[in-house]
Amino acid sequence: MTESQIFKTIAGQTGFSVSQVNKVAGLLDEGATIPFIARYRQEMTGGLDEVALRTLRDELDFRRLLEQRRETILESIRKQEKLTPELEKSIQDATDLTTLEDLYLPYKQKRKTRASVAIERGLEPLADLIWEQKTEKSEPEGIASAYIDAEKEVHNADEALAGARDIVAERISQHIEVRDMLRGQLRKFATLICKKTDMEADEKGTYETYSDFHCKLKHLKPYQTLAIDRGEREGFLSVKLDLWQERTLEEIDSLIIKNDNSIFVEELEDAVEDAWKRLLFPSLSREIRNELTEAAGEHAIGMFTENVRNLLLQPPFSTKVVMGIDPAYRTGCKVAVVDKTGSYQEGATVYPTPPHNKIAEAKAVIAGFVKKYDVDLIAIGNGTGSRETEQVVAELIGELRTENPDLEIAYLVTNEAGASVYSASDEAREEFPDLEAAQRGNISIARRVQDPLAELVKIDPKSIGVGLYQHDVNQVKLSRGLGDVVESCVNHVGVNLNTASAALLAFVSGMSKTVARKVVAHRAKIGRFENRDQLQEVPGVGPFRYQQAAGFLRIPESSNPLDNTAIHPESYDATKKLCDKLGIDLTKLPDEKDTLPLKLRNLNTASLAGEIEVGEPTLQLIIENLMKPGRDPREELPKPLLRQDVLKIEDLHEGTRLMGTVRNVVDFGAFVDIGVKVDGLLHISQMRTDGRRVENVLDEVAVGDIIEVEVLQVDIKRQRIGLKRA
Repeated sequence: MTESQIFKTIAGQTGFSVSQVNKVAGLLDEGATIPFIARYRQEMTGGLDEVALRTLRDELDFRRLLEQRRETILESIRKQEKLTPELEKSIQDATDLTTLEDLYLPYKQKRKTRASVAIERGLEPLADLIWEQKTEKSEPEGIASAYIDAEKEVHNADEALAGARDIVAERISQHIEVRDMLRGQLRKFATLICKKTDMEADEKGTYETYSDFHCKLKHLKPYQTLAIDRGEREGFLSVKLDLWQERTLEEIDSLIIKNDNSIFVEELEDAVEDAWKRLLFPSLSREIRNELTEAAGEHAIGMFTENVRNLLLQPPFSTKVVMGIDPAYRTGCKVAVVDKTGSYQEGATVYPTPPHNKIAEAKAVIAGFVKKYDVDLIAIGNGTGSRETEQVVAELIGELRTENPDLEIAYLVTNEAGASVYSASDEAREEFPDLEAAQRGNISIARRVQDPLAELVKIDPKSIGVGLYQHDVNQVKLSRGLGDVVESCVNHVGVNLNTASAALLAFVSGMSKTVARKVVAHRAKIGRFENRDQLQEVPGVGPFRYQQAAGFLRIPESSNPLDNTAIHPESYDATKKLCDKLGIDLTKLPDEKDTLPLKLRNLNTASLAGEIEVGEPTLQLIIENLMKPGRDPREELPKPLLRQDVLKIEDLHEGTRLMGTVRNVVDFGAFVDIGVKVDGLLHISQMRTDGRRVENVLDEVAVGDIIEVEVLQVDIKRQRIGLKRA
């Protein structure tokens, strides 16, 4: 299949035009990134967004890999001198990998099988007679007796027929129509049966739900599939598929047996049963279960990446001085203060938690930092000792506000997942060589409140505490999905070229880890960048890399206000033409924010785009950024929920209403932080107040959402809270 045929196939499957597929493929092959194409090449792609572009990219990758596999298979069969025109056409016409592999199955190099042994014993001609079903007279044993050969270990007619049946059974197992039919039967009618192998070994009762579990495959939920797979891997569960055998054998018979008058009907029926039990059912059961696992993995990756996206795009507290507290028991709570730019100011270790319980001393240290640095916000990690630390902080805030009623200070509990991973990283050691790892992690907790995106990109997304079963899915696909979402978020927001870390810069369109480090080194050498053009002075940033990156980098200090917008340098001339035409003074852009809406409304964008020689999408982008120069899209989202007091689980009762923050979203519901030590579960069945069924949890809630909930039940002993949407 040629490239043009591939483009046509993709267009037919995705609904995009062949022209769109062709242009996107060309841009990707040149090295253009998805964010760059989505934002700055809309005229070429017909306005495709990042989701559509990634769909095309993945389909293009798959189709090209499929072509490579097709050529490998054709070459292998050619070498065997078995490639007929009919077989070649079937292989060329195959549009999916399963069909391709089914066609190749009879020609694969195999280990020794019962069929291959029978062929070595000269029984293939007898198998051909059984398979062709043309013989209607005589007896099977009489015909089989001609194949008796003691030297080949065929001692009687029964052994000859048994060997021939082995050959026929293998042919049945490789029969494309049979395999397709059975896949359909398994998908529609098979039941998964799950049993616990050792009731006592699973001490925590993790797999209790699946100790005696039956479910039709078509009704199995993705999270159930992944849980069962894990339980089977860990040896707690035994799993098998069940399908109505009698009906299944009849279905295979109807495809294989074409002549009821053949003397070999019974041999064929025996071969069908053998093929099903010994070859087809084990093989297709594995295939279908792998298919389920892959689909469940895709679903889990989609859920996980969406959670990561929502976490990364949490609105920043970029104008606040933040104190971070990393709670602990024996080793004490690490405290660190960072200023409004995220620079570390001072830190200490306090011991308000058991076994030390030095509450007064801890309050004195924290209060001293609050007053010394005008701390606006205290961020408490949600790990061990969080509950006790939160109690101390809430009490202290109350005391400080009694002293000074005008004091504006609050606290929040933040997910500290991944902070320890960052604290032990080379980047953290390089940034804070004189601090111990625990203190570096605490600074990360404070900074992730100030700017979640800038801080969390330093941490492996798999370690940041959202998602479910992320360690059980295909890690290559997960890494790609996470890389896509982090790249998307970073470029959606934009990056300050003069303050961004190398970790953040590495995700900017066109950048790499190596080039990002060079940018930081260059910045340290020359001071801050004064304009976007200076980026080209960095070693490794050539014209193409500059083209890909420039529009996503911000320089608030530049004398050209366009350097602090998403307007690409290649559109600067068009922007100046537009401003001249509309009487907008670019040098005073931020000061014209009140008059700009009047000047930029009710424009005939179609004709105006022609006048300034850009496409209409580019003109829309220019107008949007002139209206809001330096805009951070996260600022328009609701801020995280801040607290000044603390609740205990004992304070809760059925009917209690609270505001909470969604911490994690999974298939069966969402975990909501309502200000007590443990998150409450908002089950999928309780997500809507109108009682309607929820099809997709992500349609109802997202990580970071602030929602009102009502307590359904409280289990103090098991530390579990059930919630419903209020």
